[in-house]
Amino acid sequence: MSQTVLIAGSHGQVGQHVTELLGESDHTARAMVREESQVDEMDALGGEPVVADLTEDVDHAVEGCDSIVFAAGSGGEDVYGVDRDGAINLIDAATEAGVDRFVMLSSMGADDPEAGPDPLRDYLIAKAEADEYLRSSGLTYTIVRPGELTNEPGTGEIQVADSLDMDAGDIPREDVAQTLAAAIDFEPVYGETFEILSGDEPIANALSAVGSDGSS
Repeated sequence: MSQTVLIAGSHGQVGQHVTELLGESDHTARAMVREESQVDEMDALGGEPVVADLTEDVDHAVEGCDSIVFAAGSGGEDVYGVDRDGAINLIDAATEAGVDRFVMLSSMGADDPEAGPDPLRDYLIAKAEADEYLRSSGLTYTIVRPGELTNEPGTGEIQVADSLDMDAGDIPREDVAQTLAAAIDFEPVYGETFEILSGDEPIANALSAVGSDGSS
């Protein structure tokens, strides 16, 4: 079923892939950007741009949407303001607007931030707290936690589990984007949290097993 999907962080590296994928699909990709100067770029990717700042009022961006993909990130500059509070702000706006479906791009290691590398600890804490807020929000959520991201071409094949070894591999941003896009209206991943790395299972097949084999 065709949906209007808000992509928060559409100008980011993963977000651009998501915007392009959804722009080529039956869905309408509403590409949320912070700067007016980014509008033309999103339009060229097939998105319908909307200018909004996650740290401010985002009600106008959420209005009329069916689903949300949160692919935004602070790039380490304001992890609590964007990665945590920005996500919470958008979750609250979705709840208020009656947008039930929310797909969160999180991070491997968010299940145990204190065990993560020192430089990433605040980021992982911020992601963990945003994830927990989403899980308790009442929205129909999916939380996707990839490992280390690369700019290699996507293969369309991943591995999925509740917990994967952070040192066991990486995953192209393109495959993360494909996973997020596939999750939007794929019921087996509703209400699930899982980690992903590159693997040998087609994305749709891998997601089909989520929740049925202890992988979430």
